[in-house]
Amino acid sequence: MRRALTTLMILLVVLVAGLSALVLLVNPNDFRAYMVRQVEARSGYQLQLDGPLRWHVWPQLSILSGRVTLTAPGAEMPVVKADNMRLDVSLWPLLSHQLQVRQVMLKGAVIQLIPQSEAAPEKNAPVAPHGNSLPLVEPDHGWSWDIARLQVADSLLVFQRANDEPVTVRDIRLQMEQGAQYQATLDFSGRINRNQRDLTLSFSAKVDARDYPRNLSAAIDKLQWQLQGGDTLPKGISGAGQLQAQWQAATQRLTLNDVSLSANDSAVTGKGSVTFGTQPVWALDMQFDNLNLDNLLPPEVTLSGDGVTPQGQEQNRLPRPVISSGADMPRYNALRGFTAQIGITAKNVRWRGMQFVDVSGQFNNNAGLLAIPTLQGKMGSGQISLPGTLDVRGRQAHAEFQPRLEGVEIGNILKAFNYPIALTGSLTMAGDFSGPDINAESFRRNWQGDAHIDLKNSRAEGLNFQQLVQQAVERSSDVQAKDNFDNATRLDNFSSELSLDNGLMTFSDMQGSSALLALSGEGEMDLVQKQADMRFSVRVLEGWEGDSALIDFLKATPIPLRVYGKWQTLNYSLQVDQVLRKHLQDEAKRRLNDWAERNKDSQNSKDLKKLLEKM
Repeated sequence: MRRALTTLMILLVVLVAGLSALVLLVNPNDFRAYMVRQVEARSGYQLQLDGPLRWHVWPQLSILSGRVTLTAPGAEMPVVKADNMRLDVSLWPLLSHQLQVRQVMLKGAVIQLIPQSEAAPEKNAPVAPHGNSLPLVEPDHGWSWDIARLQVADSLLVFQRANDEPVTVRDIRLQMEQGAQYQATLDFSGRINRNQRDLTLSFSAKVDARDYPRNLSAAIDKLQWQLQGGDTLPKGISGAGQLQAQWQAATQRLTLNDVSLSANDSAVTGKGSVTFGTQPVWALDMQFDNLNLDNLLPPEVTLSGDGVTPQGQEQNRLPRPVISSGADMPRYNALRGFTAQIGITAKNVRWRGMQFVDVSGQFNNNAGLLAIPTLQGKMGSGQISLPGTLDVRGRQAHAEFQPRLEGVEIGNILKAFNYPIALTGSLTMAGDFSGPDINAESFRRNWQGDAHIDLKNSRAEGLNFQQLVQQAVERSSDVQAKDNFDNATRLDNFSSELSLDNGLMTFSDMQGSSALLALSGEGEMDLVQKQADMRFSVRVLEGWEGDSALIDFLKATPIPLRVYGKWQTLNYSLQVDQVLRKHLQDEAKRRLNDWAERNKDSQNSKDLKKLLEKM
């Protein structure tokens, strides 16, 4: 045991002595000019090291530097600035004049991928032929070096393309390891904060740079992300995924394949590409197993007519940030900056509490003119289609849509958009509407259009038209009505022409029928003030008992019925007395005319006819 300890101590002393001798005999500043030359020869970039280089022995042999900058040829600003740099080097290669850098570590670095840091080619500089892949021959300077790993910690990345808004990535932590064949593995994490939103991102990747800078490919997995703040949901949006990416420098094209991503409880797969240029060109093909927009999009905050936020709306969400420089620009202005062709399919979609299946859509954007030739799906037992366009090329955005609904439950739609109207039925509609913004509040206030609607098996809660008419008749005549305790109006069929003009919805040529009643009418609904004024002519066809002649008259005679007021506290006005009074007058005139005809030779008959003519 003593002999082993003695041997170990001897080895330790030799190691310490060797390192001490190395530190004394080898000056790390001898590498300064060599490293600068190598960086320039291999990449053309200018490396500047401020302050002296010094050794750091424990826990590993390293060279420490002061401030470091790396600048592209002819660039206005350095692409990398760091307060300090650490080079972890191998011991034994130093003995044979080789600088083998096992790892480069930058801490507190600022990486600027912006137009001002890009290389500026010299005037009249020769251009290498495309496809020239001959390796560069390095001159012999007496030293050689190699870099295996790169580590970046607590750093900042600023990314900007042309005149786009810059994107800042904070708290960067990067660990990259490169093999001999220019294949690397890397782990990355960072945080993007913009417009009061905070995006945290991390992933691992395998990078193939054998044909860089012409081509660069990466297989990204273990992707984790979370978006919080701003106008997102209070709990934020988080997800995971993986994808394959390839960059082609000649065409400035980024291709994405085998994309598999999740966001909260939604999941998407697909592929796509973007070609950068004056206007990026996007092409995406996405498939969703489940797309829950209610769990991704913030709820719209809408105000009732008295300015009070309805119950159930979020009270503590941060407002959407306002950027003063873009205050005069139309909404959706970002559509001007690119062109795109996007195709989507989804097995299940949930939006505003409504469930859709077998959804498909095609979106084509041409620098601000968004065309939606196809957007369709199934809702319950019905079908819905919503083609349209959105034009933001002018000062004011303008949307046009042609909704087509067939057999869709109207109650679900009313509930989804917070209309307090207790109406159910199978809705079929064909319309053409236009307005400035695509949201529910703008539709209530600022849209215009026309439509034809048909409603099957409808049920309107709160008022039973048959019951109202029969009860009024009972109070004014001897006719009785069968008991009916249903507080709703049922119709087998209902149709109407509909016109929308800045919040005022007008109904014309209303026709409805069932086995119990038939009606016609017209009216208006104010979507902003949430009130209505509907005027019906109602004929009750069944449920009468008593005088058959009066019943036949009531079945054939429309009774005027007006329903008006706030949607939740509707009033009605029923003109039964006037109808019955006119019926009695007409019946009396008929009988008097009959008597006069039978006694037409008498003076009383002649006087009676004169009196009837004046009535």
